[in-house]
Amino acid sequence: MAQSTSRSTDAEDRLSGTPRRKPPWLVLSLGFGGLLLFILAAATGTLLVLNRVRREETTMRQAFLGRLGALDQIRAGIYLSGTYVRDFLLSPDSSGAQAQIARLDGLERETRAALDAYSRSMEAEERKPVQDLRSEIDAYWRVLDATVAWTPEQRSRLRYAFFYDELVPRRTTMLQIADRIAAVNERGLSRAEDELSASSDRLRRSLMLTFAITLAGGLVLALVTIGYTLRLERELEQRLEENARARAELRELSARLLRTQENERRSLARELHDEVGQSLSAILMEAEGAACADERNEVRDHLASIRTLAEKTVNEVRDLALLLRPSMLDDFGLVPALNWHARETAKRTGLNVMVSADDTADDLPDDHKTCIYRLVQEAVNNSARHANARTVEIVVTREDQQVQLSVRDDGAGFDTRFVRGLGLLGMEERVRRLGGRLQIDSQLGRGTLLEATLPVVELVAKNGHDAHSRSLS
Repeated sequence: MAQSTSRSTDAEDRLSGTPRRKPPWLVLSLGFGGLLLFILAAATGTLLVLNRVRREETTMRQAFLGRLGALDQIRAGIYLSGTYVRDFLLSPDSSGAQAQIARLDGLERETRAALDAYSRSMEAEERKPVQDLRSEIDAYWRVLDATVAWTPEQRSRLRYAFFYDELVPRRTTMLQIADRIAAVNERGLSRAEDELSASSDRLRRSLMLTFAITLAGGLVLALVTIGYTLRLERELEQRLEENARARAELRELSARLLRTQENERRSLARELHDEVGQSLSAILMEAEGAACADERNEVRDHLASIRTLAEKTVNEVRDLALLLRPSMLDDFGLVPALNWHARETAKRTGLNVMVSADDTADDLPDDHKTCIYRLVQEAVNNSARHANARTVEIVVTREDQQVQLSVRDDGAGFDTRFVRGLGLLGMEERVRRLGGRLQIDSQLGRGTLLEATLPVVELVAKNGHDAHSRSLS
């Protein structure tokens, strides 16, 4: 049952040409889901940038501290080397001199290792000072290597001149170069800090941009959601008003139908009493007259009168039956019934009624044929009784999934905004019950055009299913 209702709704949407609106939960889910995804993506990007800045800062500080430690170790080695050389020069015995020489050897290895470590992480502008420092350190240790080979007499004789004229100036020069390297290292740290500050500024701008875009997206989504909700509310109010009007029209239609039913019963009773009843009474009187007549000619006259009255009664009963429902609609189909109605209307009113219908219209279901016939009957009667038309054109066309009916006259027309008779309500109700669409276009002095479209999707599916069943059987 739910599937058939859904199919009929889809067919009605296709016939009316209105696109199906997306359900509200889908629109809201897409909107809020998109906003949440955007916020998540922005937060993820911000965290990635923040982690990258932190890693750069950590790497920079570790490199700076490593270079600074290497420079401190080089300075300490230079200072200690002077102390060890002094102790070597002042040592009175050979065992003390050998201990200072061993210390100097270890200190040289440590100093060269610190210099190599600094060289691996130095920057481009530090290359020249580091090379100068390496050259001075190499020359310094060569001088020290030559000094530790002195004899005790040479140490006693040359130590003061060597210490103040050779050792102290060289040590001062190396310390100045180390200080210059430290200054370059500090400038590198300042540049790295500037780069980190620029990265922080970029991160801050990115966060502000992300916040602005998120805020704008949220505002747009809120406005769209509010607008969509207000539109749904307006549509709901409109549907409620339409339902209220439909219920009022339905009550009015029910009342009119009851009155029309009583009027039809009264008219039918009057027809039966005035026409058929009087004819049957006359037949009875003629039959009694024939029974009492003595002469053959008088009996023959009574019988001829009875025959005439019987034929008249048969015609009257037939007209009443055709008025209620034409038998040829069930016996011969829709197209012959429409042609018969056109001929009868032309005979009765003098109206020129032209019918153009496809032969495939006879394959429609009974509900469709009855609906089309009643629409034509009501429209033609309105054209003859109210519009004072001279010509009525009826066109019935059948397509794959729908049947279309149009009735056009050249009568006086009417204003569709104010004229809402029982006939129009009945036609709309018939068409609506079959899931179709009815349009009436009329202007004063320009005639009237009635167009009805009835879907036959379920009929096509049923025929296809029956054909498939027959082929299987």
